Amino acid sequence: QVQLVESGGGLVQAGGSLRLSCVASGTIFSVNMMRWYRQAPGKQREWVAYAEIDGSTDYAASVKGRFIISRENAKKTVYLEMNSLKPEDTAVYYCNAEIATYADYRYLDFWGQGTLVTVSS
Repeated sequence: QVQLVESGGGLVQAGGSLRLSCVASGTIFSVNMMRWYRQAPGKQREWVAYAEIDGSTDYAASVKGRFIISRENAKKTVYLEMNSLKPEDTAVYYCNAEIATYADYRYLDFWGQGTLVTVSS
């Protein structure tokens, strides 16, 4: 019953900004690593950024300096602020998290359904 739900995608002009959100819900004991991935049309899914539980972050080279990942542990939410967007950023963005449940205390990978970001030129 664990779910990750992304929101905030849409159509934006090149150079613009969007802020994505991902909320985890269900019988969650703990949320460890939270990540954003994306998959552009005709391409493989690629890692974008991660945020550890202590707030440590890292980014793929293609988005470093433009995107900011953050999280609010009390809300079980991770955000992705995307700035200076380029047409190459067009993709379905997926939320991923390592989550331990009360039924199984091991950390397992969970995925959201994705939210589409389209950047027009």
